[in-house]
Amino acid sequence: MPELPDYTVDPTALVDSSQVGSGTVIWEFVRIMEGAVIGKDCKIGGSCFIESGATLGDRVIVKNGSLIWHGVNIGDDVFVGPNVVFTNDLAPRVKFLTQADEWLETRVEAGATIGAQSTILSGITIGHNAMIGAGAVVTGDVQDHALVYGNPATQAGWSCTCGGRLSDTYDCSQCGRTFQLTSKGLVDV
Repeated sequence: MPELPDYTVDPTALVDSSQVGSGTVIWEFVRIMEGAVIGKDCKIGGSCFIESGATLGDRVIVKNGSLIWHGVNIGDDVFVGPNVVFTNDLAPRVKFLTQADEWLETRVEAGATIGAQSTILSGITIGHNAMIGAGAVVTGDVQDHALVYGNPATQAGWSCTCGGRLSDTYDCSQCGRTFQLTSKGLVDV
């Protein structure tokens, strides 16, 4: 008798991947293709699509209607808001289709938040604990703890690990953390 998966799948979802972590919950009308990797204790909201070659870490929340394509690698504890769209080909043409080995990898590092209806272009890195505002069009790398929004997204400040906005001296009034500026963004001190 085949072993039952140790994750939860709505009966309307289609999960072809054999790499779904324990404790994960997959809601209605989700499509997860063979070759996609989903970590432990993730929550995948209704009507999401996750393509083969995409990777989600542990405890990732993907809200309804989000599209995650081949080459998108999402770290642990990332929040992907509703209707977020990732891309993987900067110049798609029907007459000149590219192959997976030509697509650009996109990285979302641990703890990042991507706001509702954001578009993330391929080939970029969203840093550790970065905060992407709702509706942003992210066209370039985002530093650790950076707060960005707009179209195209530009940096508007810094975000704490707890999600609070940092002062000009990199202090958080909500949780008391203090940060230091480095070439990669902010680090906790």
